[in-house]
Amino acid sequence: MSVSVSNYSITFWIVPHYPPFSHLSNHRLNSQHFRIAHVYGRKEECPPSFVIESVTTTVVLIIHVALKSEIRKLNIVHVLIWLLLAAQVTVSQLNLVSHSVVAAPYQWEYPYLLSIIPSLFSFMALPKNNISYLVISMISAGLFCIAPLIYGGMEMFPVAQQLYRHGKAYRFIFGFSAVSVMYLVMVIAVQVHGWQIYYSKKLLDAWFTSTQDKKKKL
Repeated sequence: MSVSVSNYSITFWIVPHYPPFSHLSNHRLNSQHFRIAHVYGRKEECPPSFVIESVTTTVVLIIHVALKSEIRKLNIVHVLIWLLLAAQVTVSQLNLVSHSVVAAPYQWEYPYLLSIIPSLFSFMALPKNNISYLVISMISAGLFCIAPLIYGGMEMFPVAQQLYRHGKAYRFIFGFSAVSVMYLVMVIAVQVHGWQIYYSKKLLDAWFTSTQDKKKKL
């Protein structure tokens, strides 16, 4: 069975946990009688057909799980970026390494350290489907993630322009031009935060839809 919802193409088949099913009237199965045996990957055909009224619910759950998985991966990548910048700031502030080895941070890096807040709220929102935490995560991502990166792009532009035109660099990180390294980090961070907000919006819409469906059934 193949289903396409919210840009996800999902192929799965349902396999009984234990035979036989003759005692189940009208072939109605609940969550204790089946499990998702295959998601993504090979195109498999369903085993001998039986009617399952909860297929729609199952598909929605699969979409939720897929979106949560993507958001977790992006959060982890963001935490790694944050740790690198936090290490640079710490090393610079405590004078653990010479500035000729690890350059002093740019101004935008200090407010960007607050970008860990959206990821923390996102991690807290996922286990219990907490809509409020996810909304806070999305709003704070714009404030603490995107805004510092925009400011950083403007702050470093004159330095990058000088490097491009004259080949002169005054800050280095382990022998590499600091502005080049930080622009590379910035490009990765922009993509990570963009996808974080995108998938969070998709998950939020799915949660709202699921909540509305439950209210209609009541």
